[in-house]
Amino acid sequence: MDLDSVLTRRPSPGPAAPCGAAPPKGPGRLRRARAAAAAVVPGSGAVVAALLAIAAIGALIGEPVLIPSLAASAAVLHHTPTLPTAQPRTVVVAHLLGAAAGYAVLAAAPSSPWSAALAAGLTFAATSLTRTPHSPACATAVVVVFQGPAPARFVPLLFCATVVLVLGGLVASRLHRSAPRYPVRWW
Repeated sequence: MDLDSVLTRRPSPGPAAPCGAAPPKGPGRLRRARAAAAAVVPGSGAVVAALLAIAAIGALIGEPVLIPSLAASAAVLHHTPTLPTAQPRTVVVAHLLGAAAGYAVLAAAPSSPWSAALAAGLTFAATSLTRTPHSPACATAVVVVFQGPAPARFVPLLFCATVVLVLGGLVASRLHRSAPRYPVRWW
């Protein structure tokens, strides 16, 4: 059972129903709430586990590895695992393109909201041209422009973090029987 099937809207009361009639209460409503919770828990647990693994890696090496765009990627990957935006090639390559765009803009202009916006736009263009559309990668470019991390450390850590996300998606799809198979394609 998936979340969409549990949370589908019921038709609103027709003309025969009294004005302001509340939806029926009872065991059916409780059963739907339990089913919705059961559908949400595995995906949420997988997202938390992947992000905790990335945070642990950062703590072990003394570097901040968990950045906001990776949290967004985890959500995309676990919420829509069959879409092209969640496939391994897309997740990994798009973030690397985002980092490259951020460093390219930093090489030409100082860090500012204007240069961050330019880096995000360049990332969007690069991911579109390479057929690796992944929205969170635009945020990676912004992080690079605003924080200016050392490329020799940041890029390998970013690569490893995206691989951890992909592996988390793979494991989660194998552990939860009703989850769609991830990945749909590797490359």
